[in-house]
Amino acid sequence: MSKRPRVSRSMKSIESLMVINKDAAGVDAGSAEHWVSVPEDRDEQPVRVFGTFTEDLRAMADWLVACGVNTVAIEATGVYWIPLVEVLEARGLAPKLVDSRSIGRRNKKKTDVVDCQWIQRLHAYGLLDGAFRPDAAMLPLRAFMRQRRMLIDYASDHIRHMQKALDLMNLKLHLVISDITGVTGLRIIHEILKGERDPNKLAALRDRACKNSEQIIAKALVGNYRAEHLFALKQAVELFEEYGKQIAACDTQIAAALAGFEKKADGATLPKRSPHLARISRVSTRALLFLR
Repeated sequence: MSKRPRVSRSMKSIESLMVINKDAAGVDAGSAEHWVSVPEDRDEQPVRVFGTFTEDLRAMADWLVACGVNTVAIEATGVYWIPLVEVLEARGLAPKLVDSRSIGRRNKKKTDVVDCQWIQRLHAYGLLDGAFRPDAAMLPLRAFMRQRRMLIDYASDHIRHMQKALDLMNLKLHLVISDITGVTGLRIIHEILKGERDPNKLAALRDRACKNSEQIIAKALVGNYRAEHLFALKQAVELFEEYGKQIAACDTQIAAALAGFEKKADGATLPKRSPHLARISRVSTRALLFLR
Protein backbone atom coordinates (compact mmCIF):
# COMPACT_ATOMS: atom_id res chain seq x y z
CA MET A 1 0.00 0.00 0.00
CA SER A 2 1.17 3.54 -0.68
CA LYS A 3 1.64 6.13 2.02
CA ARG A 4 -0.25 9.43 1.99
CA PRO A 5 2.39 12.17 2.08
CA ARG A 6 1.56 15.82 2.58
CA VAL A 7 1.86 17.48 -0.83
CA SER A 8 3.87 20.68 -1.12
CA ARG A 9 2.21 23.56 -3.03
CA SER A 10 5.12 25.97 -2.69
CA MET A 11 6.44 25.82 -6.26
CA LYS A 12 5.99 28.96 -8.31
CA SER A 13 3.85 28.80 -11.40
CA ILE A 14 5.46 28.37 -14.81
CA GLU A 15 2.12 28.25 -16.63
CA SER A 16 3.35 30.60 -19.33
CA LEU A 17 5.10 27.62 -20.94
CA MET A 18 3.26 25.36 -23.35
CA VAL A 19 2.37 21.92 -22.04
CA ILE A 20 3.92 19.27 -24.29
CA ASN A 21 3.16 16.13 -22.30
CA LYS A 22 -0.17 16.72 -20.61
CA ASP A 23 -0.31 13.13 -19.37
CA ALA A 24 3.16 13.13 -17.81
CA ALA A 25 4.24 11.85 -14.41
CA GLY A 26 7.48 12.31 -12.48
CA VAL A 27 9.28 9.85 -10.22
CA ASP A 28 12.09 10.41 -7.73
CA ALA A 29 13.39 6.84 -7.46
CA GLY A 30 15.40 5.37 -4.59
CA SER A 31 16.51 2.08 -3.13
CA ALA A 32 13.70 1.82 -0.55
CA GLU A 33 10.88 3.94 -1.96
CA HIS A 34 9.76 5.80 -5.08
CA TRP A 35 7.98 9.17 -4.88
CA VAL A 36 5.56 9.73 -7.74
CA SER A 37 3.75 12.86 -8.93
CA VAL A 38 0.93 13.10 -11.50
CA PRO A 39 -0.95 16.18 -12.79
CA GLU A 40 -2.95 17.72 -9.96
CA ASP A 41 -6.31 17.25 -11.70
CA ARG A 42 -5.87 13.47 -12.03
CA ASP A 43 -6.20 12.45 -8.38
CA GLU A 44 -7.13 14.03 -5.06
CA GLN A 45 -3.71 12.85 -3.87
CA PRO A 46 -1.44 13.72 -6.83
CA VAL A 47 1.76 12.71 -5.01
CA ARG A 48 2.19 9.23 -3.61
CA VAL A 49 5.06 7.16 -2.33
CA PHE A 50 5.47 3.49 -3.17
CA GLY A 51 7.83 0.82 -1.93
CA THR A 52 10.29 -0.96 -4.18
CA PHE A 53 8.99 -4.52 -3.93
CA THR A 54 7.62 -5.90 -7.17
CA GLU A 55 4.03 -5.72 -5.97
CA ASP A 56 4.62 -2.04 -5.11
CA LEU A 57 5.92 -1.34 -8.61
CA ARG A 58 2.86 -2.99 -10.10
CA ALA A 59 0.61 -0.96 -7.80
CA MET A 60 2.37 2.19 -8.97
CA ALA A 61 1.81 1.23 -12.61
CA ASP A 62 -1.88 0.56 -11.91
CA TRP A 63 -2.25 3.98 -10.30
CA LEU A 64 -0.50 5.75 -13.16
CA VAL A 65 -2.72 4.03 -15.71
CA ALA A 66 -5.81 4.95 -13.67
CA CYS A 67 -4.61 8.58 -13.68
CA GLY A 68 -4.37 8.58 -17.48
CA VAL A 69 -0.58 8.88 -17.54
CA ASN A 70 1.22 7.77 -20.69
CA THR A 71 4.79 8.95 -20.08
CA VAL A 72 6.93 8.95 -16.93
CA ALA A 73 10.18 10.81 -16.20
CA ILE A 74 12.38 9.06 -13.64
CA GLU A 75 15.31 10.53 -11.77
CA ALA A 76 17.52 7.81 -10.32
CA THR A 77 21.06 6.68 -9.66
CA GLY A 78 22.62 3.23 -9.45
CA VAL A 79 20.43 0.40 -10.71
CA TYR A 80 17.34 1.06 -8.59
CA TRP A 81 15.44 2.33 -11.61
CA ILE A 82 15.84 -0.77 -13.79
CA PRO A 83 13.06 -2.97 -12.29
CA LEU A 84 10.78 0.08 -12.22
CA VAL A 85 11.44 0.90 -15.87
CA GLU A 86 10.82 -2.71 -16.89
CA VAL A 87 7.43 -2.74 -15.12
CA LEU A 88 6.42 0.60 -16.63
CA GLU A 89 7.54 -0.44 -20.11
CA ALA A 90 5.43 -3.59 -19.82
CA ARG A 91 2.41 -1.39 -19.08
CA GLY A 92 3.10 0.91 -22.04
CA LEU A 93 3.89 3.95 -19.88
CA ALA A 94 6.95 5.12 -21.88
CA PRO A 95 9.40 5.70 -19.02
CA LYS A 96 12.21 8.21 -19.57
CA LEU A 97 15.31 8.06 -17.39
CA VAL A 98 16.80 11.50 -16.71
CA ASP A 99 20.15 12.47 -15.25
CA SER A 100 19.89 14.32 -11.94
CA ARG A 101 22.42 16.85 -13.27
CA SER A 102 19.96 17.89 -15.97
CA ILE A 103 17.27 18.83 -13.44
CA GLY A 104 17.77 22.36 -12.18
CA ARG A 105 16.70 22.61 -8.54
CA ARG A 106 14.38 25.56 -8.03
CA ASN A 107 15.39 26.26 -4.46
CA LYS A 108 17.75 25.02 -1.79
CA LYS A 109 15.06 23.11 0.07
CA LYS A 110 15.15 19.57 -1.28
CA THR A 111 12.42 17.09 -0.34
CA ASP A 112 11.11 13.97 -2.03
CA VAL A 113 7.71 15.58 -2.55
CA VAL A 114 9.12 18.72 -4.14
CA ASP A 115 11.53 16.69 -6.27
CA CYS A 116 8.95 14.42 -7.86
CA GLN A 117 6.60 17.39 -8.45
CA TRP A 118 9.40 19.34 -10.11
CA ILE A 119 10.34 16.37 -12.31
CA GLN A 120 6.70 15.98 -13.34
CA ARG A 121 6.40 19.69 -14.15
CA LEU A 122 9.58 19.76 -16.23
CA HIS A 123 8.51 16.63 -18.11
CA ALA A 124 5.07 18.09 -18.80
CA TYR A 125 6.71 21.10 -20.47
CA GLY A 126 9.08 18.90 -22.49
CA LEU A 127 12.21 20.18 -20.76
CA LEU A 128 13.83 16.84 -19.95
CA ASP A 129 16.04 14.77 -22.22
CA GLY A 130 15.97 11.04 -21.61
CA ALA A 131 19.11 8.96 -21.24
CA PHE A 132 19.88 6.45 -23.95
CA ARG A 133 18.35 3.04 -23.40
CA PRO A 134 18.61 0.43 -26.17
CA ASP A 135 15.58 -1.50 -27.30
CA ALA A 136 14.59 -4.70 -25.56
CA ALA A 137 16.33 -6.93 -28.10
CA MET A 138 19.68 -5.27 -27.41
CA LEU A 139 19.51 -5.33 -23.60
CA PRO A 140 20.60 -8.98 -23.14
CA LEU A 141 23.64 -8.47 -25.37
CA ARG A 142 24.65 -5.36 -23.44
CA ALA A 143 24.27 -7.21 -20.13
CA PHE A 144 26.44 -10.10 -21.34
CA MET A 145 29.12 -7.68 -22.56
CA ARG A 146 29.18 -5.83 -19.26
CA GLN A 147 29.39 -9.10 -17.35
CA ARG A 148 32.29 -10.21 -19.56
CA ARG A 149 34.16 -6.96 -18.99
CA MET A 150 33.72 -7.33 -15.22
CA LEU A 151 35.07 -10.89 -15.31
CA ILE A 152 38.12 -9.79 -17.29
CA ASP A 153 38.81 -7.11 -14.68
CA TYR A 154 38.60 -9.70 -11.91
CA ALA A 155 40.84 -12.12 -13.80
CA SER A 156 43.46 -9.41 -14.28
CA ASP A 157 43.60 -8.94 -10.50
CA HIS A 158 44.62 -12.57 -10.10
CA ILE A 159 47.32 -12.22 -12.76
CA ARG A 160 48.82 -9.54 -10.53
CA HIS A 161 48.54 -11.91 -7.55
CA MET A 162 50.40 -14.57 -9.54
CA GLN A 163 53.13 -12.08 -10.39
CA LYS A 164 53.48 -11.03 -6.76
CA ALA A 165 53.86 -14.64 -5.58
CA LEU A 166 56.55 -15.26 -8.21
CA ASP A 167 58.38 -12.09 -7.21
CA LEU A 168 58.36 -13.09 -3.55
CA MET A 169 60.07 -16.36 -4.55
CA ASN A 170 62.49 -14.39 -6.76
CA LEU A 171 61.32 -16.27 -9.86
CA LYS A 172 61.91 -13.73 -12.62
CA LEU A 173 59.68 -15.42 -15.15
CA HIS A 174 58.24 -12.13 -16.38
CA LEU A 175 61.72 -10.96 -17.42
CA VAL A 176 62.33 -13.85 -19.82
CA ILE A 177 58.86 -14.41 -21.32
CA SER A 178 56.39 -11.85 -22.61
CA ASP A 179 53.33 -13.08 -20.70
CA ILE A 180 53.15 -15.32 -17.64
CA THR A 181 49.63 -16.34 -18.67
CA GLY A 182 50.75 -17.37 -22.15
CA VAL A 183 51.58 -20.90 -23.27
CA THR A 184 55.10 -21.04 -21.79
CA GLY A 185 54.23 -19.17 -18.62
CA LEU A 186 51.29 -21.33 -17.61
CA ARG A 187 53.06 -24.57 -18.50
CA ILE A 188 55.93 -23.65 -16.18
CA ILE A 189 53.70 -22.39 -13.38
CA HIS A 190 51.57 -25.52 -13.42
CA GLU A 191 54.67 -27.71 -13.19
CA ILE A 192 55.96 -25.63 -10.29
CA LEU A 193 52.67 -26.18 -8.49
CA LYS A 194 52.97 -29.92 -9.14
CA GLY A 195 56.32 -29.90 -7.32
CA GLU A 196 58.94 -29.53 -10.05
CA ARG A 197 61.92 -27.43 -8.93
CA ASP A 198 64.61 -28.28 -11.50
CA PRO A 199 65.05 -25.05 -13.52
CA ASN A 200 66.32 -26.92 -16.57
CA LYS A 201 63.26 -29.18 -16.68
CA LEU A 202 60.99 -26.20 -16.21
CA ALA A 203 62.76 -24.23 -18.94
CA ALA A 204 62.37 -27.16 -21.33
CA LEU A 205 58.62 -26.44 -21.31
CA ARG A 206 59.14 -23.27 -23.32
CA ASP A 207 57.12 -22.88 -26.49
CA ARG A 208 59.04 -22.84 -29.76
CA ALA A 209 57.89 -19.31 -30.39
CA CYS A 210 59.50 -18.07 -27.17
CA LYS A 211 62.27 -15.57 -27.90
CA ASN A 212 64.64 -16.50 -25.06
CA SER A 213 66.55 -19.78 -24.88
CA GLU A 214 66.11 -22.55 -22.32
CA GLN A 215 69.38 -21.51 -20.64
CA ILE A 216 68.18 -17.95 -20.02
CA ILE A 217 64.77 -19.12 -18.80
CA ALA A 218 66.41 -21.64 -16.47
CA LYS A 219 68.39 -18.85 -14.77
CA ALA A 220 65.16 -17.00 -14.05
CA LEU A 221 63.66 -20.08 -12.38
CA VAL A 222 66.19 -20.42 -9.59
CA GLY A 223 64.48 -19.07 -6.50
CA ASN A 224 63.26 -19.63 -2.97
CA TYR A 225 60.21 -21.88 -3.19
CA ARG A 226 58.58 -21.05 0.14
CA ALA A 227 55.39 -22.88 1.03
CA GLU A 228 53.33 -19.77 1.82
CA HIS A 229 54.15 -18.17 -1.53
CA LEU A 230 53.42 -21.38 -3.41
CA PHE A 231 50.05 -21.52 -1.67
CA ALA A 232 49.27 -17.95 -2.76
CA LEU A 233 50.39 -18.76 -6.30
CA LYS A 234 48.18 -21.86 -6.42
CA GLN A 235 45.10 -19.94 -5.32
CA ALA A 236 45.76 -17.12 -7.78
CA VAL A 237 46.15 -19.57 -10.67
CA GLU A 238 42.97 -21.46 -9.76
CA LEU A 239 40.95 -18.26 -9.50
CA PHE A 240 42.38 -16.94 -12.77
CA GLU A 241 41.47 -20.15 -14.58
CA GLU A 242 37.98 -20.18 -13.08
CA TYR A 243 37.35 -16.67 -14.34
CA GLY A 244 38.64 -17.79 -17.73
CA LYS A 245 35.95 -20.48 -17.83
CA GLN A 246 33.28 -17.95 -16.88
CA ILE A 247 34.50 -15.57 -19.60
CA ALA A 248 34.22 -18.42 -22.12
CA ALA A 249 30.64 -19.03 -20.92
CA CYS A 250 29.90 -15.33 -21.50
CA ASP A 251 31.28 -15.64 -25.01
CA THR A 252 28.83 -18.44 -25.70
CA GLN A 253 25.94 -16.26 -24.55
CA ILE A 254 27.20 -13.30 -26.58
CA ALA A 255 27.46 -15.42 -29.73
CA ALA A 256 23.92 -16.70 -29.19
CA ALA A 257 22.61 -13.17 -28.68
CA LEU A 258 24.33 -11.94 -31.85
CA ALA A 259 22.91 -14.86 -33.82
CA GLY A 260 19.43 -13.61 -32.96
CA PHE A 261 19.92 -10.44 -34.97
CA GLU A 262 19.21 -10.33 -38.67
CA LYS A 263 20.07 -8.02 -41.52
CA LYS A 264 18.68 -7.60 -44.99
CA ALA A 265 20.99 -7.72 -48.00
CA ASP A 266 19.97 -7.79 -51.66
CA GLY A 267 16.37 -8.30 -50.68
CA ALA A 268 17.09 -11.49 -48.74
CA THR A 269 17.10 -11.97 -44.97
CA LEU A 270 20.45 -13.32 -43.84
CA PRO A 271 21.95 -14.06 -40.45
CA LYS A 272 23.60 -10.90 -39.20
CA ARG A 273 27.37 -10.86 -38.98
CA SER A 274 28.52 -7.84 -37.05
CA PRO A 275 31.82 -6.31 -38.23
CA HIS A 276 32.88 -6.50 -34.59
CA LEU A 277 31.83 -10.12 -34.05
CA ALA A 278 35.34 -11.49 -34.40
CA ARG A 279 36.61 -9.03 -31.84
CA ILE A 280 33.70 -9.69 -29.45
CA SER A 281 33.87 -13.46 -29.65
CA ARG A 282 37.60 -13.57 -28.87
CA VAL A 283 38.53 -13.58 -25.20
CA SER A 284 42.01 -12.16 -24.77
CA THR A 285 43.73 -15.08 -26.47
CA ARG A 286 46.73 -15.05 -24.22
CA ALA A 287 44.63 -15.10 -21.08
CA LEU A 288 42.70 -18.20 -22.16
CA LEU A 289 45.33 -20.32 -23.86
CA PHE A 290 45.36 -22.59 -20.85
CA LEU A 291 41.82 -23.71 -21.72
CA ARG A 292 42.94 -25.26 -25.00
